[in-house]
Amino acid sequence: MPGAGAVRAIRDRMRAVSNTAKVTRAMELVAASKMRRAQDRALQSRPYAERMRAVLAQLSGYTVGADPDELNPLLQQRTVKHFAIIHITADRGLAGGLNTNMNRAAASLVLEHQPNVESVSVLPVGRKGRDFFRRSGFPIIAEFTNLGDFPSSTDVFPIARIVIDDYIRGELDQVYVAYQQFVNAAVQRPVLRQILPVQAPEGAEARGTDFIFEPSPAQLLETLLPRYVEMQIYEAVLEARASEQSARMVAMRQATDAADEMVSELTLTYNKARQEMITSELLDIVGGTAALNA
Repeated sequence: MPGAGAVRAIRDRMRAVSNTAKVTRAMELVAASKMRRAQDRALQSRPYAERMRAVLAQLSGYTVGADPDELNPLLQQRTVKHFAIIHITADRGLAGGLNTNMNRAAASLVLEHQPNVESVSVLPVGRKGRDFFRRSGFPIIAEFTNLGDFPSSTDVFPIARIVIDDYIRGELDQVYVAYQQFVNAAVQRPVLRQILPVQAPEGAEARGTDFIFEPSPAQLLETLLPRYVEMQIYEAVLEARASEQSARMVAMRQATDAADEMVSELTLTYNKARQEMITSELLDIVGGTAALNA
């Protein structure tokens, strides 16, 4: 038979869970607001990135069959001895399995390359990925945190500058970028994409003299290729931010629903315990009255 202490404990638990539901509901609304803006930025970047890939594919067609030593350094393929990955995650948690899934995908790629190369290094963007690889003991080239929910291109371009310079100097032979691609509010897909050496997108092929370029295709590539790498990373960061806010909104909604369900169950338990306590007290009163009248 539950006593007054047990009923009071259930009531306190109901109050605590109800307060938690209020917090998660507020966090859901904040994430939903940020998601819409982050989603718009990610979607607006896609046409520009796709057009840049198309231009690069066209220009790269003029390099087919060229002497490898004469190619732009960012196009030169080398034996992979030094591998690096730009790992983009969130700075904060409370986003369901988003960060865990991204860390798992990046770790699989790293472990796949590790036996075949001399060194593997990581450039984490976001605290969750940084902490994961720091615990794993992998060398960290540089780390970027606190980019904010809506980073600008100037916040991201230093990341590209580091890997481009290291690649040109021969300190890196292959660079991947790992991020969560925004599909919709409920789906975010881990993506692992090679960005260095730059590979001509699908559709690049040897071309004749269909166009006259001024300046030459080689000079255009010299200017375009660094911008292309920068845009690949910037697009990845925007996709990751949209994915983060979407995952957080869904996680907070699920937490709110779970809290509301728990409050309903606790309410039933509370009412049942209170009813049993009242019944017990009534029986005691009736029994005492009968004893006095006997």
